[in-house]
Amino acid sequence: MSISAYEKVKLARSIERPKPKQFIEELIKDPIFFHGDRCGGEDKAVMGGIGYFNSLPVTFIAINKGKNTEKSLEFNFGMAKPEGYRKALRLMKQAEKFGRPVITFIDTPGAYPGIDAEKNGQAMAIAQIIQESGFLNVPIISVITGEGGSGGALALAVSDTLIMLENSVYSILSPEGFCSILFKNMDMIEKATETMKLTAQDLKKAGVCDEIIDEQEDYSFKNFEKTFADLKRAINRNMSKHLASSDLVERRFEKFRSYGV
Repeated sequence: MSISAYEKVKLARSIERPKPKQFIEELIKDPIFFHGDRCGGEDKAVMGGIGYFNSLPVTFIAINKGKNTEKSLEFNFGMAKPEGYRKALRLMKQAEKFGRPVITFIDTPGAYPGIDAEKNGQAMAIAQIIQESGFLNVPIISVITGEGGSGGALALAVSDTLIMLENSVYSILSPEGFCSILFKNMDMIEKATETMKLTAQDLKKAGVCDEIIDEQEDYSFKNFEKTFADLKRAINRNMSKHLASSDLVERRFEKFRSYGV
């Protein structure tokens, strides 16, 4: 049964959907979480640290939404602030120093747009992590688990392999924002969402998404174990390929420069 792009957006945003912290718990053994950006700030929306993926030491980073109202408020509804992106970059540079691959899990409507974030260097923090992750000399695998919104998602998606769950989305901004700009009529939200080509299937055709992981046929989030297992195999397969590459950074540049060609 096929569903519309906007229905996929709703599935990507569902409160019932497993959040990145659950992906970490399922895929990373013995995780140790690190905190702080070493500039005096800590952002709970971005969590990261080190652990084992199939006995391989890795660095993991996630932009996380909460599973309920209390947790959503604690994680700022998955909208990271500059200190979160600075923490993520700190962990990436540490991973490079010790030769650990990086796995990122992304579920965010976008970076936090508040005035305090702008004053604290939001644009610079995002630009810096995008630039420096492009040159990172260890494999990076990014997984969009739900919503991948705007530069807030791109900051953790400059990777060698981008994996998307079947009903996840990845876009330059929210469908609501796109609709208000393009059509100036929220009744056109369905058409606007289709126009954006933000589904995993659309992005796979465009060459942006490298691999799609199937979800439940009934679009529920129960019995997600098969999805976790399929994702684990996909990460392992791509990790092995990238670890064997002698020109990792060059291949990453070629990949991104090929978008739109």
